Amino acid sequence: MRHLQRFADGVAAALLAVIFIAFILQIALRYVFDWPVGWTAEISLVAWLWLVLWGAAFVLRDEDEIRIDVLDIAFGPRLRRIARAIGSIAIAVLFGMALPATWDYVSFMKVESTSYLKIRFDWLFSIYLAFAVAVIARHLWQLVGLLRGTRIEPTDPPLT
Repeated sequence: MRHLQRFADGVAAALLAVIFIAFILQIALRYVFDWPVGWTAEISLVAWLWLVLWGAAFVLRDEDEIRIDVLDIAFGPRLRRIARAIGSIAIAVLFGMALPATWDYVSFMKVESTSYLKIRFDWLFSIYLAFAVAVIARHLWQLVGLLRGTRIEPTDPPLT
């Protein structure tokens, strides 16, 4: 599992490097060589889209997510477990229900491509499918943990 996490982190780092290099190239080409190009902005946008969804799907841990936990802090362990289970079920079901339409849309987008690099939109948006499947898997795994009865602590302990 550690190797997969390293791989996911490496992909995210590579995407950040692509964004940085494209940004520096864009500045150099525009202001040093007076040659404005559009492909650098396009590659930055593509890498940013992939970075955000790849990172959310495979790099971020549950502890890294930003949550509104006002009710979570107020609940006791039993009610907290029930609320989190309901939330995980709802997210898995909603993403699962949207998956066929998402697949259809991503598949349909093969008819379009980006302006400069001619990247087909189905390839570009395919990361969303991976993201959706990862969200479903993460919440099903979290549900299994909740049903097993592991101790559930609030995300942030209450201030005393």
